[in-house]
Amino acid sequence: MSTPTSPNSPQGLPLLDMEILRTFLAISETGSFSRAAQQIYRTPSAVSMQIKRLEEMLGRALFVREPRQVHLTPEGETMLGYARQLLEINDEAVGQFLSPQVGGTVRLGAPDDLGTRVLPGILSLFSRSYPAVQVNVRVGRSPDLMRRLDIGELDVALLVAEAGNRPHRLAEPVYREPLVWAGREGGIALQRTPLPIAVADRGCPWRRMALESLNRSGHRYRIAYTCEHTAAQEAATGQDIAITPLPRGLVHAPLRVIEEEEAGLSPLGDYEVLMLRMPARGAAVEALAEHIMEHFAGTPNATAAAVV
Repeated sequence: MSTPTSPNSPQGLPLLDMEILRTFLAISETGSFSRAAQQIYRTPSAVSMQIKRLEEMLGRALFVREPRQVHLTPEGETMLGYARQLLEINDEAVGQFLSPQVGGTVRLGAPDDLGTRVLPGILSLFSRSYPAVQVNVRVGRSPDLMRRLDIGELDVALLVAEAGNRPHRLAEPVYREPLVWAGREGGIALQRTPLPIAVADRGCPWRRMALESLNRSGHRYRIAYTCEHTAAQEAATGQDIAITPLPRGLVHAPLRVIEEEEAGLSPLGDYEVLMLRMPARGAAVEALAEHIMEHFAGTPNATAAAVV
């Protein structure tokens, strides 16, 4: 495919592709082609191809590729500044024409894992398309978020639940993924008796699914690490203190997926991300809700259309 050029440029200079610039920015921020691919919902091979096209167009190497991470070259650092400016101008211009009529404030609730890992990227893109909408986020536990929505303190909430277990009749499934056991690569926590596990506080569906799985398989276990945040569970598991239940998509080095057959564990099952919104909350709420659903629908392992 030939690179488009500017008809008004005497040198016939090529035009930069905004999507490729978004990929370049994602790699720069994550330090990894694979993590960037997950962030922008593309395959690693597609990300590599985009950067290859950009480097060939500019005639410069933009990244130094190492086994575990990548770094910007001096030319890449220069390009980073231009990429940020161009993307901001592009998004501001497009947003002004596509959604100038939608404005207001949306109060959004989300559990810790989504609030820290997923929402920032989604809301960043949303703000570019809907610059007149302000989103105020509250991160908390699903039961508390449902209560706040019921009493009018939230407009829309994302919840985490065991697949098929709807905590509210108006909850809409937007994402589904297997929950798996994760342990330290090369660690020995899995060999200990009783089996040490790291789980969230009571009320967390992942905790309930994990304990039910262990009880089905007849494993002796002890709760070695209890915490409110998934990041703490990962940290404990990374130090080989325990094993922990995690969504398959969150298991990265130095952690690994523990397959059930290698340890005699029962399957954990799937979990769902659900959206709960009260009706007739306005155009801004509907715009954000649709934006979130579209992003989850394009995420690997998403089965929103198939969940009943």
